[in-house]
Amino acid sequence: MYAPTAAQGYCLVRRGSSIPRGTAEEGAPGAGTKVLADDASMLKRPSASGCGSTPSSVPAAVRSGWRSTEDSLIVIGASTGGTEALKLLLLALPETAPAILVVQHMPQTFTGSFARRLDDSCRIHVKEAEHGEAVCPGTAYIAPGHSHLLAKRGDAGYIVELSAAAPVNRHRPSVDVLFHAVAACAGHHAIGVILTGMGKDGAAGMLALKHAGAWTIAQDEASCVVYGMPREAVALKAVDEVVPLAEIGARLMSRLCMARRSA
Repeated sequence: MYAPTAAQGYCLVRRGSSIPRGTAEEGAPGAGTKVLADDASMLKRPSASGCGSTPSSVPAAVRSGWRSTEDSLIVIGASTGGTEALKLLLLALPETAPAILVVQHMPQTFTGSFARRLDDSCRIHVKEAEHGEAVCPGTAYIAPGHSHLLAKRGDAGYIVELSAAAPVNRHRPSVDVLFHAVAACAGHHAIGVILTGMGKDGAAGMLALKHAGAWTIAQDEASCVVYGMPREAVALKAVDEVVPLAEIGARLMSRLCMARRSA
C-alpha cells in the first residue's frame, strides 16, 4: 500500500507570465498550499476506444508503418509547463508507438483526471499507472501523484512498479527515479525525453540512460515554459539531441524506424 505525500502546490503557467514564489513548480512544495479535489464534471468522458481521430497536423514521418516491439520503451519527464507539452507530444504519436512511461510533477488528486483527458484526445491509450501491471505498446502510463514510477523486466516484458520511497529532488514521483530504473532494465532499447520544467530532476537519470545506450532528447529552450530540467541535462552532456517541442513526436518515430531497419 502506498502512502500519499502531503498536499503540494500546483500551478499552470503561460510563457512569459510571472510565477509566484513557493508555487513555481507543478508539484513543488508550497507552505500552506492546498490541493483542491478534482472536479469530475469538468472532464470529457473517454470514448470506448480511448482514442480520438488522427490529427491532420501529424507529420508524415509519424504516420509511418513502424511497429513497436516489446523491448522498445519511451520515458518522459516534465514539470512546469509539462501538462500542455505532454499533450502536444502524445497527440503526435500513432497507435503503433512503443510503451511510454511518464513522470509529470503533479499532486495525486490531478494525475488520474490528467490521464483520462489525454486518453480522450490521443490515438494511443493513456492511463494512470498501476502497480504490477504489464507494460503494453501503444499505451502511455502516467505516474500517480503519490508514488515513484519504475519499471522492471518480467517474463513477458516490462512491468510497472510504484514506490512510496522518500521524495527525490523534492519530488515523488521523481523523473530521476524513473530514468534510472529504465536505464537498468531497458538500456539501449529506451529513448529518454526531458521536457519543460524548473529544477534539475531528471538530469542525472538522463545521463544514466545515455550511459546505458539509450537515445536521449531534450526540449529546446525556445519552446519551453521553463528551461530548467532540459538545461541541466544538457549541461551534464546527457542529451543526444535538442529538439523543438513540435518536432519531438516525429523525431521519436523516425529514430525508432531507423532502429528497426538496422536490427
